[in-house]
Amino acid sequence: MAEKMLVTQALDERDLLKKKINQKIEKLQCVDYAKNNEEKGIDSKMSREEFAQEAKAAYQQITDLIARYQRIEAAIIASNAATVIKTSFGEYTVAAAIALRNRMREKKTDSQTILGRMRGNTEEKRGDGCFEEYLADTITYQYLTARESADSKNKNLDEQAENMRLSILGKDSKVKDDKPLAVVDTYISQNRAELMDPLEAMKKVEELHMRTATLLKEIDTQIKISNATTLIAID
Repeated sequence: MAEKMLVTQALDERDLLKKKINQKIEKLQCVDYAKNNEEKGIDSKMSREEFAQEAKAAYQQITDLIARYQRIEAAIIASNAATVIKTSFGEYTVAAAIALRNRMREKKTDSQTILGRMRGNTEEKRGDGCFEEYLADTITYQYLTARESADSKNKNLDEQAENMRLSILGKDSKVKDDKPLAVVDTYISQNRAELMDPLEAMKKVEELHMRTATLLKEIDTQIKISNATTLIAID
């Protein structure tokens, strides 16, 4: 008859088994040597018969634990593939939710790295897994680059305009005629740089970050609830 347990219990036992298996493998002593005229092994200090019994028993313990680990692992995987959880972004099997969570938890790019990309000081981060983060980084990078370029051009334009005014009026001139200055204003108006931002870039970035954070929180919560309430059978 199959043994039944909650997924949380299975996960705890699996972690404990992993620790036990590694410890027993580290302590395993299954090969020794002895002089032909002596009964006990050089390292083990056991007789040949005792050493053989100990080695076989230790090996059997390890293989039994591994088999138990594999049965539990198989039951967890089967349960994760069949159990469905609900989030505000849709329904996922636990297996799909775990894969999505792992993908979205990839290392995020900090603002200094983004600014470094603007100045060519760092390699571009590719979206190997967390596509949402890569998309947000790319949008941020383009927005900051365009804004910096536009601000720089407008600063130069203002300097040019000031020089044009001084050239027309002179530093100490009291001329009241505004017609020459209107030409300068027209030049400024026609040449001032403005951002082309149809997506409202930084709002999109905030939405992407919020969606990722919310989805990860919901997935974590729903997986915990599912694991604490779902029974699995261990053959």
